[in-house]
Amino acid sequence: MKQFKLNLIPGDGIGVDVIHEGRRLLDRIAEASGGISFQYNELPWSCEYYLKNGRMMPPDGMSILRDCDAILLGAVGFPGVPDHISLRQLLLPIRVEFDEYVNMRPVKMLPGLHSPLKNETMDFVCIRENSEGEYCGKGEWKNEGQPDETVMQESIFTRKGTERILRYAFEYAKKTGRDNVLSATKSNALNYSMVFWDKVFEEVRKDYPDITSAKMHVDALAGYFIMHPERLQVVVASNLFGDILTDLGSAMLGSIGISPSGNINPEGKYPSMFEPIHGSAPDIAGKGIANPMGTFWAISLMLEHLGCKLEADKVMEAMIAVLTEGKALTRDIGGNATTTEMTDAILSKI
Repeated sequence: MKQFKLNLIPGDGIGVDVIHEGRRLLDRIAEASGGISFQYNELPWSCEYYLKNGRMMPPDGMSILRDCDAILLGAVGFPGVPDHISLRQLLLPIRVEFDEYVNMRPVKMLPGLHSPLKNETMDFVCIRENSEGEYCGKGEWKNEGQPDETVMQESIFTRKGTERILRYAFEYAKKTGRDNVLSATKSNALNYSMVFWDKVFEEVRKDYPDITSAKMHVDALAGYFIMHPERLQVVVASNLFGDILTDLGSAMLGSIGISPSGNINPEGKYPSMFEPIHGSAPDIAGKGIANPMGTFWAISLMLEHLGCKLEADKVMEAMIAVLTEGKALTRDIGGNATTTEMTDAILSKI
């Protein structure tokens, strides 16, 4: 019996709903497997925690988080706490301090989903730099409230950070049998950061002559996502560009409630964190209508990361079975099922 210790952060809004269902899924996987088990440490860190304590997590929060095999996050953000506070006091510290420099987001058209693009052949992966770039949090705010009020938001791109994410994208393509890598840029306008990004990309691509590779301006690439998604295999992008493109990718599947995200430390020095990308959705929190599939897909990514490929595949097979039957779907993907009813249907397939 192999036991995995998981730190759970339900967070805010529907994050609480979907992590509750995620625990039920993990319990069923453990029961069906017979060879693995999960120990949960559920942490109350959230915007509600912030309003009570003046911070998103306790001073020793990172030490608490580090003691686990993986982290499963619901969602963070709620009215009353500015988004930049909830993000910069919880999610970004985890991603940066645990060196989770790879953000992995699959965009795959699962059987039973219906894309607004009427395209059933989407199957690509976005690899987003997750620890620096546009989200480094550096800048300056001068003369607040004055006529000459000025803000400067900085980006930081290091050779280490840029080269390792680009190389990871090529290595991922090579490992998974893909032969095309497309890099998002905007070097015509961002004459330092993206010119540097392109320079490193040109250096790295020379080491992978068997993989077709190119760069494309991010605005054109957004259009390419819509017009030719079937041509995409691996897309690699900076923190900001990757964030925007992957939300677009999820919407292309028919619902942002579907897609997962893995914040990965490839070397395994620190725990990796897995989450749905749908956000906290305060307007539907607690109503029992949130789609749990983004969390379940994230759990599948987490299981694969933990070396439990068979169990990861079981989760995806169960999700696809329920999607294909179409009888227990939440309203965002055309059904009337509650969050719990969809979970029950998926559990019945495992």
